[in-house]
Order: sequence, then structure tokens, then C-alpha cells
Amino acid sequence: MEAIQINDFNNGKIEESEVIRRVLGGEKELYELLIRRNNQKLYRVVRSYLKEEAEIEDAMQNTYLKAFEKLYQFNHNSTFSTWLIRIGINEALLRLREKGKMFNMSEQGWNSEDALVFEIQPKNQMNPQKRIIMSEAKQLLENAVDQLEIKYKTVYILKEVEGMRYREIAEVLDLTVSNVKVRVHRAKAMLKEKLYALSVDKSIFEFGFERCDRLTENVMASI
Repeated sequence: MEAIQINDFNNGKIEESEVIRRVLGGEKELYELLIRRNNQKLYRVVRSYLKEEAEIEDAMQNTYLKAFEKLYQFNHNSTFSTWLIRIGINEALLRLREKGKMFNMSEQGWNSEDALVFEIQPKNQMNPQKRIIMSEAKQLLENAVDQLEIKYKTVYILKEVEGMRYREIAEVLDLTVSNVKVRVHRAKAMLKEKLYALSVDKSIFEFGFERCDRLTENVMASI
């Protein structure tokens, strides 16, 4: 059977459903493609709930292992990443519950139309001083996002950083689209109070190459 190259998968030449079909057919080494594609997104989501980096990586690893064990249950009604994120959130919530840090996920009323707009300037157009300012602004934003309540932090990361659609976020978090929009607006409003006019790029909460490789190798060695 023809091997699947990671570039072909990432460029959309190979369908996700085909990779999953072949993994279920016994080519478990292809599961690595799904791990590497979703590492960054899963890290950012799990990090919304957990603080310790070691625990975040452990939760991610358990998420991938559980997803592999239950892969036959994936029905393709949503994307694999959406299905995976739900498993990751459940894993994080389980850990919070065990620590006695479970929180109330019930919706709280809010009717704000405030928005926080980030203007992104390509780094190759920045002089050294602007790069330093950008780095400092990114750190300030990360710190501010970390201070949000989990229910606001999670929707902010999924919508503004990962670029997921409202419908996808609603499916992942088991909310209505309206509730997701309310939470996104609320998160932006709270951030706006501290970070008005700051810029940010997609590199916040990065899951770097070395860590990505280590986690991927650990999961693949365990399946």
C-alpha cells in the first residue's frame, strides 16, 4: 500500500478520513500524522484548563491514547480535531475534578458588543525595536488570557487563536452558538480593558518542535 507523506496530508492531498481508515486497518504508524496535525490546537485548549506544563503534556498524551483506543467510534460527522478536543477537555476536567478544582460551567448572562481587535503586521516588515515590542505585547496578552475564567479563555483560544467557527466551538463545548458568541464577546471585552491596541500573532501558547516530537514519540510508542 502506498505510503502517505506528511506534506501530502497537510496540504490536503490526502483526506483525513483516508488516514483514519488506514489506521483502523492496521497501519497504526499513520496515527502520527493526526498527532502532529493537532498538537498545537490540543495544547492550547488543554492549557486553558491546566497550568503545569508537565500535567498538560500528560493530559495530551492520555487524550491521544484514548482517541486511538476509541477511534473506531469516530463517525466522521465532525472533524477529527473537534472530536479530539472534546476528549482533551474531558481529560482536563477529570483532572480538575480529582484535584477538587471543578468549576461551574453554567452560562452567565452578558450582553456586550465590545470587541478586541488585533492588527497583525508581518514580522519581516518589522525593525528590531518593533520586534521587541511585539514580543512584549505577546507576553502581555498571554498573561491576560491566562487570567480569564476558563469558560471565557477556552472560547477565546478556539475562536481567536485557532480560528474555529462558532458552530464547531459550540459542538466541542456542548453550547449553543449564541452562548459561544456571548462568551467570545465577553472575553474580548475583559481583555480590552487591559490590552487595548496591542498586537498579537498566532505564536501565542506555542507547542514547540522538540516538545511536539517528544509527545508524538511517547504516544506512538504506547499504541
